[in-house]
Amino acid sequence: MLEDHAKLVSLFKQAGVVVGRKKLQKIIYILKKMDMPFQEKYHFHFYGPYSEELTLRVEELCNLGFINEVKEDKGGYHQYRYTLTGDGETFLSHFDVILPECDSLITDLNEQNSKFLELVSTILYFDDLTKDDIIAKVQVVKKKQNYSEEDILQAFRYIETLQQAKQVN
Repeated sequence: MLEDHAKLVSLFKQAGVVVGRKKLQKIIYILKKMDMPFQEKYHFHFYGPYSEELTLRVEELCNLGFINEVKEDKGGYHQYRYTLTGDGETFLSHFDVILPECDSLITDLNEQNSKFLELVSTILYFDDLTKDDIIAKVQVVKKKQNYSEEDILQAFRYIETLQQAKQVN
């Protein structure tokens, strides 16, 4: 049971700082699609794939003091910043290697902006469709995001890069 919590704590250890709840949701979803051992169930929501389980798990980790969540006022909206605490490090020390070493993948995902990760995760959510059908679906379900054709093609190229890196590891 706590193994899933430890996997998430391990991600925070490798990432350092994750800024944004949406970004965290997308990073975990994309890692899961790259065969990383995350168990959270996702469904499609306003901002793409979303996991209530992940939201609850993060809340539990914050309540236990293993992850620090700081709410930042950004003028018209709030943003959340997550970091690992010393208690989180201690908790993690009680587990064997939980998450395969994927620092570079986590760092790369963490460096992308939330809007781009939303697009990438949405494309991956519909990966059972053909490329043309995925593009058409994205243009319908993400109409308000106003993704250009170039944005979508860039996301496909990024996914190819992730999949190639996965095969190397």
